[in-house]
Amino acid sequence: MQNEKPKFKAIADHALLITFSDVFSEAVHSQVVALDNSITLDPPKGIIETVPAIVNLLVTFDPLITDHSCLEKSILNNIKNMTNKSYKGTERIVHVCYEEGFSRDLETVSKACGLSKEAVINAHLNEKYNVLMYGFSPGYAYLSGVPEDIQVPRKNSAVRDIDAGSVIIAGSQCLVTTLKMPTGWSIIGRSPTLILTDDLENPFLFNVGDTVNFKRIDLGTFEKMNKASNYV
Repeated sequence: MQNEKPKFKAIADHALLITFSDVFSEAVHSQVVALDNSITLDPPKGIIETVPAIVNLLVTFDPLITDHSCLEKSILNNIKNMTNKSYKGTERIVHVCYEEGFSRDLETVSKACGLSKEAVINAHLNEKYNVLMYGFSPGYAYLSGVPEDIQVPRKNSAVRDIDAGSVIIAGSQCLVTTLKMPTGWSIIGRSPTLILTDDLENPFLFNVGDTVNFKRIDLGTFEKMNKASNYV
């Protein structure tokens, strides 16, 4: 794999940050995911955990076993041996209901974009989204892929007590909230699909590098699925 030479930065005495670029692109993020996968399959000595983000990867290690210099050499070898074959994550389905009670900002988004509400919904449904990273709160997965036609900026101020399962957008990113929380993003629907799982090994539905497809459901289907999942 032909990669831009990454930058290595020591973090405290137990971590190394590997940055591929200062600017996000799908190609850059693919390198992050590929390196994360390479380290998982062939971990250098002393590795504890890897945390992939949008343009970089944090690697924590046991300082009694290795150090920054040795780990950097090992990871450079991982990068050298990465192939041109892209890491293929799992495709996930997230159900979403766009009914009025669940989509408080849908009309605002449609007016801002000069589209009907149905056109906004169709645009949202017709794209495949990539899981870029986790952050802010448990299971809070940042998804790229919002079509340019429906991209809107964040609000000037956040709104409190937004329900878990809210499907929200800002710029080119989309999220499904997992807890009741404030947000300055635009709320266009709600999902009964559980992102937080009971699996200690895989506590979230997605892994970084997975893809997400949204599937529209009506209110009756939402209520049945939501009751079965006991979403809070």
